[in-house]
Amino acid sequence: MHAHSFPIDLKFRFSQLINDYIVEDKKLKSYYSQSPRLENFESQINQKKASFARENRDLLTTIFKNQYSNAKASKYVLNNIDLLISENTFTITTGHQLCLMTGPLYFIYKIISTINLCSKLKEKYPKFNFIPIYWMASEDHDFDEISSFKFQDKKFQWKQDLTGSVGKLPLDELRFTLKDFESYLGNKNESNQIRELIKNSYRESANLSEATFKLVNQLFGNYGLLVLEPNKKNLKKLFINFFKKELTDQFSFHSIEKQINNLKENYNKTYSPQVNPRNINLFYLLPYGRYRIEKKDNKFVVKDLDKSFSEKELIDELEKYTERFSPNVILRPLYQEVLLPNLCYIGGAAEISYWLQLKTMFDKVKVPFPLLLVRNSVLLYSKKQADKLKKLEIKISDLFYSQNTLDEKKVKQASSIDLNLEHLKIALNKQFDYLKSLVSKTDKSFEGAVNAQEKKQINGINKLEKRLLKAQKKRLSNQIERIQIIRNQLFPDNEFQERRLNFFTIYNEIGENFIPLLIKSLDPLDTDFNFIEF
Repeated sequence: MHAHSFPIDLKFRFSQLINDYIVEDKKLKSYYSQSPRLENFESQINQKKASFARENRDLLTTIFKNQYSNAKASKYVLNNIDLLISENTFTITTGHQLCLMTGPLYFIYKIISTINLCSKLKEKYPKFNFIPIYWMASEDHDFDEISSFKFQDKKFQWKQDLTGSVGKLPLDELRFTLKDFESYLGNKNESNQIRELIKNSYRESANLSEATFKLVNQLFGNYGLLVLEPNKKNLKKLFINFFKKELTDQFSFHSIEKQINNLKENYNKTYSPQVNPRNINLFYLLPYGRYRIEKKDNKFVVKDLDKSFSEKELIDELEKYTERFSPNVILRPLYQEVLLPNLCYIGGAAEISYWLQLKTMFDKVKVPFPLLLVRNSVLLYSKKQADKLKKLEIKISDLFYSQNTLDEKKVKQASSIDLNLEHLKIALNKQFDYLKSLVSKTDKSFEGAVNAQEKKQINGINKLEKRLLKAQKKRLSNQIERIQIIRNQLFPDNEFQERRLNFFTIYNEIGENFIPLLIKSLDPLDTDFNFIEF
């Protein structure tokens, strides 16, 4: 097994916003607290320590103890739960939807980045404790986004007609998808390991939250990862004053609109927000659905339900049934930072993009804004694939180019003749420069004819160059086809592997060694692209 990182051009990977964030562009500085460098965590620790409430630590410890009381908790998990009570303990958090079978590979990379950052921080600041947290987005209601996964070249789909928060979805109908998937796996030792993971999670759980908790705990419990289910009444009680402020003042909308306008004015006039805030960024949560709350005149209306409240009625409802109120994508980060002694959030580029809209909101309510870290990115490939690329004289990093660019690169590399006719174009330009100098000294009416002839002859050379390239592509079609096959394997659907393939695709090849390999290979503070051969 072999791992290395390589500085793939950021334009291939991220939006301009994230590129500017990574290189610490001065125009973005005011929209986040500090860059995620180890030396910057000391001030973040001091801020969080001064502001985090004792009651939150006590409740979190109780919540985790209850949550893990019926689970197979490792000694590392139990130790981290006990450490939470200390004011010298802080968290590093990532969050994700409850995707079936963990969804795309990058879900795993987010958690690995979180675990590894905690280890680095412990080395740097040994007097403090750092606990990795996976925040389950159990209140999300977009079933389509989490209901399928791609294993190898086959898509598996969970068909379910129920609505409501995905965490509460029963798993009765999932048994058909599980059966199809398990029959497709084969009978290797690694395949049987996957079946065991499924047996101890999806097949022994009442709903999707429970299954996801058990699966992630099996995979990462030995690294001390704590999985938090935030959809709990007693946790939401800690956030109740922010719920009230949102309903009465709509503070999140006003704060975020201000920051969006500042970004457009002072950072980039073409800036487009990742998410747009609503006037009220809360849902009304019931067992059968999650509904937007809107304010119309002096009434609060629950959209798509025949239900409305006066302000007093809604505050009374909040006091009595706090569990019925659910933060949307705008308020969820604040909810997280109020509940946890958190220092840093680790996410993908899209997540970090919307976090960069939020600092004004955090400042408004005097909650420390966390450091933001873009997760690791990885391309995994087998030794067999690496050997094939070596024979074809193609670097693994070359695969980031478009297929057409890669084909041309290979043709020019493998050709015994020079297909680049640029030297002819340069010579032709010099000849026409001479003609133009003659025209300027004789009759300027010939200038148009000379320019037209120059353009015609340059176009002719360009066409000849393309025909030569096409002819060589045909002659080298066997090599090009082999490159295309490997590129399609590593960039399925012409997308990054980590966005398409499921974790179990690789696990089925190398089994339980997969996660230790990632833990060992990835540096969370290295923004280069990672290449891992297995």
